[in-house]
Amino acid sequence: MGAELNHIKVKLVMPVLYSDQALLSGADERLQELYGETDFKSPVLPFDYTQYYNQEMESKEIKRIFFSYKNLIEITDLAKIKKETNRIELELSVDGRRHVNLDPGYLELGKFVLATTKDQQHRLYIASGIYEEITLYFKDRQWRSWDWTYPDYRSQDYKDILLKIREIYKAQIK
Repeated sequence: MGAELNHIKVKLVMPVLYSDQALLSGADERLQELYGETDFKSPVLPFDYTQYYNQEMESKEIKRIFFSYKNLIEITDLAKIKKETNRIELELSVDGRRHVNLDPGYLELGKFVLATTKDQQHRLYIASGIYEEITLYFKDRQWRSWDWTYPDYRSQDYKDILLKIREIYKAQIK
């Protein structure tokens, strides 16, 4: 029988899609109130992998940015964080439409995990209507994709950003 051990804390990562800079600023402020100071903000990237969000965000020029937070989290906090970010999205919505989409996840040395409200065969239920998906795994000094990994997370830009966040996390846990 294996010994039960507590899991080490993990790095909260917040990939954000947005179409309105002012609303992104409001989201960033609210997120820092909840999760503390950011220790990484990525360059802004165009989000042109799908048109899925264009109608809701009322824009064809959606952007992506990644935040990570200095404070590490318990691995079991992901469902609570997803529910909190869902509330922030609603608070910032305009006429019932989201212009900021918050996709919380966590990073540990061997994987990057995203929270979602949508069930699929490769996602695990964690609590309160929230599932998690191992989106990328780390092997041979690089992030690698699964068959189900979204096209944007397969991109080298995203993998490079997550590699930088991984280095910050690695230094934190030493």
